[in-house]
Amino acid sequence: MADDELEAIRRQRMAELQSKHGSLSWNQMNPGDSSNDQQGQQEAKQRETEMRNSMLAQVLDQSARARLSNLALVKPEKAKAVENYLIQMARMGQLGGKISETGLIDILEKVSQQTEKKTTVKFNRRKVMDSDDDEEDD
Repeated sequence: MADDELEAIRRQRMAELQSKHGSLSWNQMNPGDSSNDQQGQQEAKQRETEMRNSMLAQVLDQSARARLSNLALVKPEKAKAVENYLIQMARMGQLGGKISETGLIDILEKVSQQTEKKTTVKFNRRKVMDSDDDEEDD
């Protein structure tokens, strides 16, 4: 498929989601039913996930998406941070085109440096029965 076809499909899907979201749903008419409320929350979460995935599909090329999905399997919190960073850059118009795998690696290194945990070890030595201090015996 060409990029134009994909973009047309995305626009159509987004319009469908907005039309569903814009009309009154069963949850809004009957707020007392908690199972419908949970279903509405699940639908909202699914819509958010779809929007994130479509935004990332526009921003990343195929190899970069594969690397990001592999990272999500190993370190989901780091992958989420990188996704948020990419989406924020895309919304602000800072991305010139699709990001390749090497560009994603650079972004991963930046995020790693920002979230790097520095561990320090401090030794507290006890001063009990220290033989060096008790040499007052003549």
